[in-house]
Order: sequence, then C-alpha cells, then structure tokens
Amino acid sequence: MIETIPAVIFAGGKSSRMGKDKATLPFGGYDTLAQYQYEKLKKIFSDVYIGSKTEKFGFDAPLILDRYEASSPMAGLVSAFETLERADAIFVLSVDAPFVDENIITALLDADERADAVIARCCERVQPLCGLYRRSALPPAKKTLEADKHKMGILLEELDTHYVDFEERETFLNLNHPEEYEAALRAIGS
Repeated sequence: MIETIPAVIFAGGKSSRMGKDKATLPFGGYDTLAQYQYEKLKKIFSDVYIGSKTEKFGFDAPLILDRYEASSPMAGLVSAFETLERADAIFVLSVDAPFVDENIITALLDADERADAVIARCCERVQPLCGLYRRSALPPAKKTLEADKHKMGILLEELDTHYVDFEERETFLNLNHPEEYEAALRAIGS
C-alpha cells in the first residue's frame, strides 16, 4: 500500500566530513544518492520531496527549498512543514542513510501512537532523520530554530516522542566520510 503522508529526503547539509556534496555522489546504479533515495521512497509514498538549499540534483523531483539560512535539519523540518501547509505529518529520511529500507519505514509508520514524533533508535543511538513528525512539532521546532539551536535531540526532548528500537546497526549506517561511502558501494556491489 502506498502511504499518503509526504516523505521528505533531507539533502541540504554541508557534507563537510565527506569533502564533497554526498547527495550528488553516484549510488546504487543512479547518478546521485538523492535519486537513489527518491526512487526507493517513491515505492512507499505517493508524494516524495527533496529538501535542500538549492536545486543541484539533475533529475526531476519536487524540491522543498530551505527557507532559512542555517544549514541544519531543524531548518529543513520547519521549511518542510511551512511548504507542505496541508500535511498533518511528514516522514523524513536523511539522504545519507541509503540502507534504511521499507521494513524499517513500515515499522515506524505502524508504530504511530499519535506522538509528536515517531523516531528510529538503534543500539541506543537516536536517528532523528528517520521517522515521522506531526504538525504539532512545528511550533516547538520553529521556536528552537529561532533560538539558534539546531540539534534535533533538543527538539525531541521537548516533544512527545515515541522511539522504535531496531537492532540492525548496518541499516542505519550514515555516509559521512569517504571511507563509509566506499564501504557502502562495496556492500551494494557498485
């Protein structure tokens, strides 16, 4: 079944640890990691967007341009809700988490307990960019952003947050460094 809530791929980061924009690196037979994530999520959600500072992707996908100068997930979350004015909830996924699969996403969506946020947690590590956020998270997120606080953990502590625990550490591998990207390419046989 195709989910009707929108999904937003967060791809607006600086990629400073990678040394180049990781969202635009080739991955999994696609020209970019962003396109790989987009095509994966299109099989699950009817509406998939890419959140970014600029259009830099080279394929046809709806964009949500950050409305704030800060390069942070908090700015991306607020921009997503402000752009998708009719969305009661959005699913977010970081562009650099290519191994999060449909089983993880379905478990998060099925665990929806009307909390402000339903977030993945693996091996005691919270994954704030893998989960569902309700519109009720917008006012505290905006207040946090206006206070120039950008860590998602600060917001999650303030929200009514439900965590879903997973054991598959490799599923939540983030491609932050060149060696992690190279290892991920080997893992998928690219």
